[in-house]
Amino acid sequence: MSASSVGEFTSYFDLTKPYGKQLVFILSSLILIVLILSVDAKFYERFASIFYLGSLLTLIGLFFVGKQINGATSWYDLGGMTLQPSEFAKFATALALAKYISDLQTNIRNQKDQIRAAIVVGLPALLILLQNDAGSTLVFLSLIFVFYREGIPQYYVLFGVFVAILGIATLKFSAAIVCVVLAVILIIYQLFFKRKKKKFMGILTLLIFSIGISYSVQWAFNNVLQTHQQDRIGLWLRLEQNPEKLQAMKRNISYNLNESEKAIRSGGTFGKGFMDGTRTKGKFVPEQHTDYIFSTVSEEWGFVGSSAVVVLFVLLILRILHRAEQQKSQFSRVYGYSVASIIFMHFLINIGMVMGLIPTIGIPLPFFSYGGSGLWAFTILVFIFLKLDSNRLNEW
Repeated sequence: MSASSVGEFTSYFDLTKPYGKQLVFILSSLILIVLILSVDAKFYERFASIFYLGSLLTLIGLFFVGKQINGATSWYDLGGMTLQPSEFAKFATALALAKYISDLQTNIRNQKDQIRAAIVVGLPALLILLQNDAGSTLVFLSLIFVFYREGIPQYYVLFGVFVAILGIATLKFSAAIVCVVLAVILIIYQLFFKRKKKKFMGILTLLIFSIGISYSVQWAFNNVLQTHQQDRIGLWLRLEQNPEKLQAMKRNISYNLNESEKAIRSGGTFGKGFMDGTRTKGKFVPEQHTDYIFSTVSEEWGFVGSSAVVVLFVLLILRILHRAEQQKSQFSRVYGYSVASIIFMHFLINIGMVMGLIPTIGIPLPFFSYGGSGLWAFTILVFIFLKLDSNRLNEW
């Protein structure tokens, strides 16, 4: 409420204010909870494919009648409100992935089934990316934890980490420098351990592959990413050294982050109290009721309050994982891990962005950020799992 109130407070039910609308979203979420829990648990497994296909259709429809907000064509305009299908695609994809992996004919350790499962995740992610919503697209990458839990080889995860480190190093130091360093390391490794010719060919293949990845990352950064995306990554990696340009960037591209950090620092240890945050009341932080909501929490409740929020999120994620491990059916377990992964990615990116630990990416904080689509989608996501969990004794 404090993040969205402007002027004198009138009523919690003032529907002209975001907090009044959010209250309506909260009340409607209670109705959703009742509906979700009243349906038989098997319904969600039986109709997982229908939910998934429906979400794909709503994502495709955005290319024809979608409304553009902040550069992303991710909303349907429904008169007095907007609806963001990408939020609902997350729980639909989690259901579809759980349905596919738990199928008796699926063995996720087989490469063919791994590719099919990746397509299930990749289709909605690609559609969302084409709508210029990179933040929501990144959330789907979190489902790699589900694949890992269900038995994909460990080297897939190690490969992903290697590519990520290689990409960051390339942007920080340039592709040429990274490739030279890699070549020197691999040559020393080969000579020191006196590897055989067969091993040498493997090392040479790895070097060629790394060079290809490194130059591809550099090309994509310069030719695919938009200017504001390049600037955000550049600020994060401290690529810009020109003091004058840095000052100019602080006044535009990094303005939100600078103001967010000031609001967090101003909260001190115990905060300034509810509705008493000076930078929050002054509206210094743009989008502080959506993507930057954590800066409001930090200013009003300080280090103690913001730490409590972080602890609660960690406990929620751990609790979901614990309950997922206790499921008797693979469908429920996979879905539970998907829920935990999606919430974790939102939590990690949003708070990391607000604190400047990762590049600025527009993504809401679950159950905190303003927005009906996000609140409803997370309600559905979590309470479907609670319904599945309540039915686990009947899954033998």
